[in-house]
Amino acid sequence: MSRQTLPADHAAVTDDSEGMQQFNTLPRRIFVVYLPLACFVFVLLFPFYWMAITAVKPDNQLTNYAEYSPFWVVEPTLEHIKYLLFETSYPGWLWNTMLVAVASTVISLFASVFAAYAIERIRFTGARTTGLMIFLAYLVPPSILFIPLAFIVFQVGIFDSRLALILTYPTFLIPFCTWLLMGYFRTIPFELEESALVDGATRWQILTKVVLPLAVPGLISAGIFAFTLSWNEFIYALTFISSSENKTVPVGVLTELVRGDIYEWGALMSGALLGSLPVVILYSFFVDYYVSSMTGAVKE
Repeated sequence: MSRQTLPADHAAVTDDSEGMQQFNTLPRRIFVVYLPLACFVFVLLFPFYWMAITAVKPDNQLTNYAEYSPFWVVEPTLEHIKYLLFETSYPGWLWNTMLVAVASTVISLFASVFAAYAIERIRFTGARTTGLMIFLAYLVPPSILFIPLAFIVFQVGIFDSRLALILTYPTFLIPFCTWLLMGYFRTIPFELEESALVDGATRWQILTKVVLPLAVPGLISAGIFAFTLSWNEFIYALTFISSSENKTVPVGVLTELVRGDIYEWGALMSGALLGSLPVVILYSFFVDYYVSSMTGAVKE
């Protein structure tokens, strides 16, 4: 057996070494790896750089390109950030956004776990069709759904409240989270559940003690996705919220810091920069789980 496996292993190593020969020389690495990577990093980080320098630029430098470079800042100031935090309702908008995003994410994950487990692990007729229909529901544009949802929100009496957003955001979070968890649950061996069933475990015990501990990366990935969408959502928040104290960051920054044809660019960029930091921090902590769960969801 060893004589048969050694040539195969040797061939695999040879193929890998031959495939990496294109990166052996420095010019090839520059044009194939470093230059595309530099372009990608520049395109990815330049908006954050632009927001950062605009947030600390004095007002006289924002439009005076004849004397000051638009790509650099001279004598930075914190007046825009101070104005945003202490003279506007931005801290309240930030709290509203955090509360709505966390609550809607928890509700969506709770529903998506049961839906994905039922479709993937409990074999019944039409399971695949049901999963496909759930995913197709995610593809419906929010610009079409917000009109009937607005009618329901008015009828229930939760208009202009954070509860309106908490209950409507799962309408687009649950379908995709369910589809994502379906792909991850599919990678968990069925033999584990069969062994638990033989030992007398119930479906609830199998879900909570076998499947969910193994699906932690998938749950984190779905949670990150739901939290990000909830944090950045604009149409529903603009439609269902009217009072300033209940607005979220995307709506509050745009509607309260733009007065007619007057754009407070320093405060606008400060709000956008501070509003993006929680999502960046979230991704930086859980990026490994996010990548591994996306890989598990797609490979099957």
